[in-house]
Amino acid sequence: MTSATAAVVDYGMGNLRSVQNAIEHVGGRVVVVSEPEALAAYDKIILPGVGAFSEAIDCLRNTGLADSLNECRRSGTQILGICLGMQLMCARSKEGGDWEGLGWFDAEVRPFVPAEGLPVPHMGWNGVDFGHQDPLLTGLVSGSDAYFVHGYHVHCSDPADVLATTEYGVRFHSMIQRDNLRGIQFHPEKSQEFGLAILKNYLEMAC
Repeated sequence: MTSATAAVVDYGMGNLRSVQNAIEHVGGRVVVVSEPEALAAYDKIILPGVGAFSEAIDCLRNTGLADSLNECRRSGTQILGICLGMQLMCARSKEGGDWEGLGWFDAEVRPFVPAEGLPVPHMGWNGVDFGHQDPLLTGLVSGSDAYFVHGYHVHCSDPADVLATTEYGVRFHSMIQRDNLRGIQFHPEKSQEFGLAILKNYLEMAC
């Protein structure tokens, strides 16, 4: 069991408690942080979230959290985005308009196109197919199921940024990675042993 500490960013977009419980379940410690200046004290930061992209990015910018997260990114802090948190890492989003994200990945958040037998939002268990190996995936099997809840998906321009993909009417990028940044579209805290193992791997990664 790990004893690492992660800062979970509280910017008013929900699911903090479930992420906190999952991290503590695998032996980690959690500090919920809402003050921008406090983030610099941690070498692992989790950006969670459920809700609207536009509201979330406005909150990050208006509170100064976006600036602090950018400083942490440049200093080499390991940052993990979950669900909406991953989408915020992208350059732009088409959710309800055209929005600029944090711009850490040259990627776009796109709506799912409804198809017969595939309701939107995408909600439920689907396989996660690994594109390449990464410390986040240590000991895990490609194709394992994870739990998704989302109406928009990420498409990276650079294939090197794609850590894993999932099929749901279209093959979308369900995990992304570049340097000290990683994003997960599914909810690891709701994905049973597979998701908990990802969180444990994240906490044990070298900084």
